[in-house]
Amino acid sequence: MESIFHEKQPSGNMDDSGFFSIQVISNALKVWGLELILFNSPEYQRLRIDPINERSFICNYKEHWFTVRKLGKQWFNLNSLLTGPELISDTYLALFLAQLQQEGYSIFVVKGDLPDCEADQLLQMIRVQQMHRPKLIGEELAQLKEQRVQKTGLERVLEVNDGTGVLDEDEEDFQRALALSRQEIDMEDEEADLRRAIQLSMQGTSRNRCQDIPQTSGSHPTSEELRKRREAYFEKQQQQQQQQQALPGQLTHLCEKSSTSSEAPDRDLGDSMSEEDMLQAAVTMSLETVRSNLKTEGKK
Repeated sequence: MESIFHEKQPSGNMDDSGFFSIQVISNALKVWGLELILFNSPEYQRLRIDPINERSFICNYKEHWFTVRKLGKQWFNLNSLLTGPELISDTYLALFLAQLQQEGYSIFVVKGDLPDCEADQLLQMIRVQQMHRPKLIGEELAQLKEQRVQKTGLERVLEVNDGTGVLDEDEEDFQRALALSRQEIDMEDEEADLRRAIQLSMQGTSRNRCQDIPQTSGSHPTSEELRKRREAYFEKQQQQQQQQQALPGQLTHLCEKSSTSSEAPDRDLGDSMSEEDMLQAAVTMSLETVRSNLKTEGKK
């Protein structure tokens, strides 16, 4: 057994930090009927025991000790530097121990019947499922410190931009109100266009009716009626000009006819009768022209 414990150890069995030598731990375990065997010793390696068939391992690096123990049917890393026990699967146990050896740890197998404990009894009935691996205490403290720094920086940013945040909210409210206002304006424009279309449609219908039904003196004339009235006025002017141009010839013809048919003895009396006939004829023609124009305008 002395060859098993042949390792470089500190000169003393303990120090002020609470460190104990392997000799002290080995003697303490003997009280419980337990024995320590070096995991990578030739004597133990010849036994070719699968690590999962053991019950416990004690690991040491410099001045730090921790235990890897089987509780119930599952293995746990009980390192005090972690925030809690770390679940180790059976398939990962041998790899975990080999990794510890690569890091310089000395591993000891605890042989014998371990004392009963409440955790072992409970985990004999149930199995544990670990969702998140526990972190190192220093790592967790560093993360908490970083989170505090980030939170403090974020709070400062929020304090600096507090007014800007309010302005952003006000601007969002303004944009919503502006969008609603635009929607209302668009609806009003659509309603106005609809009213204009209806009004134009009604005007077109009334215009068609006005073309079929003569307008009374009290109604407002349409553009079509005004056009017809202007045409009638110009036609009337042209007729009057033509009549004025033809009036001297008609008067001459009437004068010749009157002088031929008249047998009055007195020449002065014949001349005066001819002038009266001419005047009467002119008046009669003017009256006929006015009646004809009135009839034409009434028909239109």
